[in-house]
Order: sequence, then C-alpha cells, then structure tokens
Amino acid sequence: MITVVHAFLFAASGYSAFLLRFDFNIPSWQWEHLIYALMIWTIAKTIVFQSFPVNRVTWRFVSLPDAIMLLAANLTGSLVSAIAIRFIAPGGFPRSIYIIDLALCLLFTSGIRLAVRMLAEASSTRGRSDDRRALIYGAGEAGVMLLREVRANPTIGFKICAFVDDDPAKTGRSIHGVKVFGTGDSLAKIAPRYQIQHVLIAMPSATGPQMVKILNRCAAAQLSFQMVPALSEGVNNCALAPIRAVAVADLLGRTQVSLDDANVRAKFENEVVLVTGAAGSIGSELCRQIARSRPKLLVGFDVSETGLFYLDREMQRCVPNVPFKPEIGSILNTRRLREVFEAHGFATVFHAAAYKHVPLMETHVFEAFENNVVGTYNVATMAERFGVKDFVLISSDKAVRPTSIMGLSKHVAELVVSSLQNGSTKFVSVRFGNVLGSNGSVVTIFKEQIAAGGPVTVTHPEMRRYFMTIPEAAQLVLQASTMGRGGEVFVLDMGQPMKIVDLARNMILLSGRRIEDIRIDFAGARPGEKLYEELSTLEEETLATYHEKIRIFSGDRTRIPNPEAWMHAAHRQSQRRDMRLILMLKTLVTDYNPSSEVLQRLIDQSQLAPQPKPQVGRELIAQFEMFMVHRN
Repeated sequence: MITVVHAFLFAASGYSAFLLRFDFNIPSWQWEHLIYALMIWTIAKTIVFQSFPVNRVTWRFVSLPDAIMLLAANLTGSLVSAIAIRFIAPGGFPRSIYIIDLALCLLFTSGIRLAVRMLAEASSTRGRSDDRRALIYGAGEAGVMLLREVRANPTIGFKICAFVDDDPAKTGRSIHGVKVFGTGDSLAKIAPRYQIQHVLIAMPSATGPQMVKILNRCAAAQLSFQMVPALSEGVNNCALAPIRAVAVADLLGRTQVSLDDANVRAKFENEVVLVTGAAGSIGSELCRQIARSRPKLLVGFDVSETGLFYLDREMQRCVPNVPFKPEIGSILNTRRLREVFEAHGFATVFHAAAYKHVPLMETHVFEAFENNVVGTYNVATMAERFGVKDFVLISSDKAVRPTSIMGLSKHVAELVVSSLQNGSTKFVSVRFGNVLGSNGSVVTIFKEQIAAGGPVTVTHPEMRRYFMTIPEAAQLVLQASTMGRGGEVFVLDMGQPMKIVDLARNMILLSGRRIEDIRIDFAGARPGEKLYEELSTLEEETLATYHEKIRIFSGDRTRIPNPEAWMHAAHRQSQRRDMRLILMLKTLVTDYNPSSEVLQRLIDQSQLAPQPKPQVGRELIAQFEMFMVHRN
C-alpha cells in the first residue's frame, strides 16, 4: 500500500513540476518529455525508496531522523532519475524541472507523513470519556517522551491537560499543544482549575530531597501520582511499564551505579557459579545479575523450598537461555554441601545465606553462631577443598564495632573467611548496610502499618541507617568480586545515612496520605540495636579502589592461627549451649559491646554452672574480668 501511495506521489510531483515550469499551460512539444519523465520518475524513485528504510517507518510515529532519511531518499531518487532521463528521454529536457520536481516530491512525501501523524495525535488527544485528567510534572525530555507515549498508547488511560516544571523559564511555553502552567509551587492552584486528578512525575534523575518535595506538593493538592522510571531499570525486569508507582528507592536519590561490565562479564561468562541463600533478597538479585553474564551454569542453594521454587520459575521465564539449577539444602549439612560441590565444580561461590534480624538473633545466640559462623566455615572450607577460584562472603555494616549477636557473628565470619586465605581460593568479604525492600525489612513493616491506618512504630527519633537498593548492592558485590588478591574486606559506599523516622514519613507520603494522617510512635531501641551504624571503624581505615563506590577496609584484621581447631572448640561450646562462647568470640572481636540481655545470660549461666576446677575457675574469672574491662 505504501509503495502505491509513493508511486502516485512521484507521478503527481512530476506532473506538478511541469505545470509550475510552464505556468499551468504545458506546450504540446513538451508532452513527450512529460511522458518519459513520469515513467522514469515513478519507476526509479520507487526502486530507490524500496532500498531505503523509509517504507518501514510507521507514519504516525515519524520523527526528525525519519525526515533526514526521507531527504536522503529523495535526493538519491532525483539524481538517479535525472541520469536516466538524460540517457533515455529525447533531448531538450528543461533542466529547471529537476529542481522543481525534487522540491515538490520532498514536500509531498514528508507532508503526507506529517498529516498522518497530526490526525493520529488529534484523535488521541480527544481521549476516551473514562480517561483520567493528568498533569506531567517535568517539562524536560522525559516529560515530552511521556506525553508522546500517553497519546500513542490509549490503554494507559490518561488525558494530559497541563505541564508544571520547577524551572520558571519554561512557564507559558507550549509542548505539542500542552501548556506549561507554572512551577511545582503552583500545583495546588492549577489542579482544581483544570480538574487534574493525577500527577505523572517525569523527573527520573531527581534527587531524594527533590522527590520528597514533589510528593509533599502532590499530597497538599490531594493528587495521586506515578513516575517515569529511569531507562536503567529495565535491567532487572522481564518487562518495563512506561509509568510506575513512586518507590521508596526514588526518595534516596542515589546516582546510578557505573559498572565495569566487561570485567564482570568476563569473570562469569561460561563459568559455573553458586549462590547460597539464593531465595533471599540479595541472593535472588545476585542470580538475576549473574545471569546477564551468561554463565555456563548458575546454581541456587537454599533451605527454603518455596522461595527456591519461585526463583526457579522466574529464571526460566526471564532468562530461559541461562541454565539454572535449584539445590535444596542447609549450609549446616556438610554431607549435602559435599554432594552439591562434587556435582557441579564451581568456579565462584557467593555466600549470602545468613540470619540477619538483630532483635531475634539477640535471643538466639547459638543459632546465630551456628548459621552465620559455622555455616560460613562449612561453605568456605568446601570451596577450598574443591578448588573454587573465588569465594565472596556477603557481610554487614553491623559487623563494625558490633553491639549485637548478629553483628558479632558476621564479624567473626569475616575473620574465619580471611584466615582461610592460603593462595589457592581467593576469599573476600563485602560489607554494606540495609537494602530497601529486603524480606522482613523495615520498609515491609512500615507498609503493613500504614495500610492498617497506623500507628507506624519507630524505635528512636534519632536512629539512622544506611540504605541502598537491592540491585545496586548486588551489582557492587559482583564488581567487588573481580577485585583483590584474597583476604580483603570490601566496603560499599552507602552514601549518607537516613533517619528511620524520615523514612516512615516518606512512606506515608508514598501511600497517598498526608504525614499528619498517620501517627508515629517511638518504641525505644531494641536489644543489640545501635542508633548509628558504621561501615568502617573510621573513614581513614578504608582505602580507595578503582571503583568510586567500593573501598577496602585497612584496619586491624585479627587472623585465627588455626581456624579448624578454633572452630572445633567454639562449635563444641555452642553445642553445649555454653554462654562462655561469647568470651571466645570476644577475644577475636575486642570491640564487641554486648547488650545487657546477653551479658545477663552470661552472668546467670556462670552462677548456675557447677563450680569449676580451681585452674579453670581462675581462667574463667580472668576472661570475665577482661570482658567487663572492654565493655566499660
């Protein structure tokens, strides 16, 4: 159909060129030239246009690059036609006809495309009767693209009635027929005047404070809102909608991570990789990110059958070309670990399996030690035994000057891993803070409390935490795995810490309510919790790497002279449920400051225990006194 339309336009432009050249009265002696020219123009230009991709562009979406391509096709078609006319048509052909025909042909072929686009946009701007009247916040490039997308896709269900932009210079301008009515400060006045029901935020590069300000304005105007995602978000999803809900991560305003993709891809391509704790938040995201590098085989190991089942389904759906093998088992079961390592021959192991909830682990000392320390030792020694090239431990900021059993166990796990470094397997640890949206995180709890109408429970008004998104954390872990020679502890740049109460307020805004609509209660810090988390003891105790968001911890690193013997002794204490295990761990992590609950359990058990032999009693008293000195 397009070819027929073009052929008609070629003939029409040629005939019109003769009419214009001879003042709409073509002499009889020029009719022979006209007939030859019409045949040559129609055939030659049709062939040329077929060789250009202009016929494959949908006319309703024609753009500037398409216009440039159309100009090139017309110039080439006119040149080929002129050469053919010179050799085929009778002599005396008017040379001015070539220029007039080129101009008219360009006008006709571009004009019909512009007309189709104008008709399509005119019909889309009318919208359906049930479309919601919306305003676009942001009159930049993202806002223009969003306007085009909404008009081109009626299933989105919005009618764009206005723009606002925080740049006053844009006020009064018109973008594709839609006016910029003012800045964001005037949103509450503009919305009722133009019956706006919804705000579409087109500022994918906005900082966290900017997003909070925008949400406050939307809440003041009692408007619901969504936003345009950054293009980079397509990395983590099988499909990406053009508009999505504003997420907590948008309020952090963290800049997009820049990765050395070539180095990461080279490390995992055609390799066999194991991720323990694969059903968890970080473990599952590691699987998604590693799959992008096309490994030979990706194995997910977890004790959670249901979580592993859903991860397996997701991997089959989103990356069907990457072999993924779910393996169920516990990191405390060395026989099962041996089976998995023997079966697959891993090149790299990411150890993400761990207990992580601070208050819960504070009352489960031995379970935390068994899973986070013994489990790590089991996986690490198995990696060493089977010749794994790289072992990466996922650690926590709570391992820095720990005040909780969870943080203490992660710090000891770091020491165990680094003490195993002997030159064959490269053992490294990666330490970072909280991730948004992880299983059981504060974000999940706040969502439930807000949905129930409140109150939202915050531990302390001054409590602060570092946050990053799950994809960002996983990407930086992969980047860190390509660094170092073994034994290092890498620290991820978490930016600035955020007050938990500010997070709660922002999440109330995200729910579409005003901050004063939901009560916030302060419950007090729980056992083992700090008001402020640290990623390293002091900033000067980390060294820069070639990646701006990854540093190496350079502080004092205690090494366990005989990890196997130490682990055997500590494990025996744990199996006996002997709280003197805490004293053993304290000798490794001297800056551990236990909670009063843990300390009381240690004292109570010491009082109830049978009287030790004199020598053992003196050793225990000496340990306990040293313990109290460090505490005070």
